[in-house]
Amino acid sequence: MAGTDRPFGPGPSKRAQPKRQAALQFGLSAEGRATACLLLKGYRILARRFKTPVGEIDIVARRRGTLVFVEVKARKSLDDAAEALTARQQARIIDAAQYWLAAHPAAVECPIRFDAILVAPGKFPRHLPAAFDATERGG
Repeated sequence: MAGTDRPFGPGPSKRAQPKRQAALQFGLSAEGRATACLLLKGYRILARRFKTPVGEIDIVARRRGTLVFVEVKARKSLDDAAEALTARQQARIIDAAQYWLAAHPAAVECPIRFDAILVAPGKFPRHLPAAFDATERGG
C-alpha cells in the first residue's frame, strides 16, 4: 500500500503526532472557555483566532465601547499560564492588533486594551484586564 508506514517520505502523519494533537485540543478548549468567560461578563466577541503575518490574536472583543485584544494562555496551572506571557509575545500581539485595526478602520477611534485570560484544568479562567500596555513594548 502506497503511503502507509513508509520509513522515508514527507514526514510523520497526523496520527503520529498525538502530543501535538492534544496540545491543539487543549488550546482550542482554553479559547472556548475564555470566550465563555468574556460573554458572561458582557463582552461581545468580534473575532477569534484572527491570523496576521506577524501572529494570531486569540480573541478580539468589545465591551462598553472599548476594543479588547485578548491573549489566552493555557498551562497546567494558572501561575504557569501567567509566566507564559512574555514581553516578546506581548510585542507580537500589539503588532497583530495593528493589522486588525487596519482591516477595521472604524475601530481606530475606540479605546484599546490588551487583556489576558489564564486557563488551567479544573480552575475557572482568570481574566486579567489591561494585562499589558502597548507603551510597554519589550524585546
